[in-house]
Amino acid sequence: MDWEQVDTGWGRCAPKAAYLFENMHWREYRHILDQTGVAQGTRHLDIACGSGLAIQLASERGARVSGIDASKRLVAIAKARTPEADIRIGDMFHLPFEDNRFDVVTSCRGIWGNCLDALREARRVVRPGGKVGLSFWGHQKKMQAYPLFAVLGRTSQEERENTASIVSIGLPGAAEQLMTNAGLEVGSRTSLKLHWEFPDAEFAAQTLASVGPAYLAIEHLGIDAFMEAARAAATGLYIEGIGIRTEVEVQFLVGVVPD
Repeated sequence: MDWEQVDTGWGRCAPKAAYLFENMHWREYRHILDQTGVAQGTRHLDIACGSGLAIQLASERGARVSGIDASKRLVAIAKARTPEADIRIGDMFHLPFEDNRFDVVTSCRGIWGNCLDALREARRVVRPGGKVGLSFWGHQKKMQAYPLFAVLGRTSQEERENTASIVSIGLPGAAEQLMTNAGLEVGSRTSLKLHWEFPDAEFAAQTLASVGPAYLAIEHLGIDAFMEAARAAATGLYIEGIGIRTEVEVQFLVGVVPD
């Protein structure tokens, strides 16, 4: 897919994705900023920044923040959240930034197992001694929230094969090899367990339908069948008096650009 087409899926429900889904991941963004040492004065770039919550949190630490995403509608929200940031619409495989410009580059579930060239671009724009931090899903089938992931996976065989290559980054040693191939010195993995929280099954289904990966499932199933499957999966996770509070796992890996 041409990068300019990404907005078709990711941008179609940009406000819902930003305000219903992304906000549940603030602890993920805080963790990767901690792991990469983003602080006052850090020159920070977030790749595949989406609606920019990680950029906003980095800016609040005093970082000099930038971002890039392929979705113009998500970028519009990111700019509204952090007006002082340099946030651009563009292709992560061809970053519009000069060599060695940043101290830290992060990408939260944006650079995947089939994105080696994007990781090489990330390395290029980080100064020697700087850091590149990635986050990615852990083993989805072992997560409490797997029934919701399974709904997103109801696509064509071709798309399921592509998804397998994407999430392969979470396999043991795969992210480490990806960073090594990109010319980075690899650190140790960390992980964090988060909760997706919804008051009821309808709210959960609406939220799930807003995220980028849902686009292909909706195209394959039709919106009515997708929503029915999402409601059914969410209902199975519902707890009376609590609503839906289901666990997901995010993993992290930080690499260092050699001096």
